[in-house]
Amino acid sequence: MGMIALVVGATGLVGRLVTDELMRREELDEVRVLVRRLPDVTHPKLKPILVEWDRLDRYSDAFSGVHSVYCCLGTTIKKAGSQQEFRKVDVDYVIKTAELAKRHGVRQFMAVSSAGANPKVRNFYLRTKGETEQRLGEIGFRGLHLFRPSLLLGDRPEQRFGERAASVLMTAFDFAFRGPKLAPYRAIPAVKVAKSMVNIGLTDMKGHHIYTNEVIHVLGEAAD
Repeated sequence: MGMIALVVGATGLVGRLVTDELMRREELDEVRVLVRRLPDVTHPKLKPILVEWDRLDRYSDAFSGVHSVYCCLGTTIKKAGSQQEFRKVDVDYVIKTAELAKRHGVRQFMAVSSAGANPKVRNFYLRTKGETEQRLGEIGFRGLHLFRPSLLLGDRPEQRFGERAASVLMTAFDFAFRGPKLAPYRAIPAVKVAKSMVNIGLTDMKGHHIYTNEVIHVLGEAAD
């Protein structure tokens, strides 16, 4: 019998690509996605589960029998409306997802974080990401895998003008983002992040691992 994977944040840029990649993998029999609305695509392996994020405990059974969870939840302060609402998505929902996964014996937990994540820095965004990483590390998964990409390249469901402009510039000057000082900030195709997450998630690797932007570039290329 094949494995079951579960994706949260499946409608975002990385989450959609992770879901697509999982459905292509022979090792998996079922791909569950927790969503607020039904996805536009259908697939024999795809099992959408409609949830209310503020009442995630009600959907605990969705984690039953799951081998690996791919947490791609994330928002922006502009979209969330306030720092408090941003934290609700990027900290509270992520931690609740992880707690339910641990409760049901999930072996591998993958989460998208950010380059520069650090709970001690002044920058609110990076401090929040660092706090989330720290709290995930305290839950005690057999395998915890935190991915820290830089600016993500790809077609988002919603347009973000600032990110789009930065993507154009960073793609044009990709050749300059080499070496130890600039490589951590080199823009990265979201598909590389997705493929890296899936390849790692289908293993049974023990321990707490952090994948920097440079490492994700290499893992993503190796996955092609």
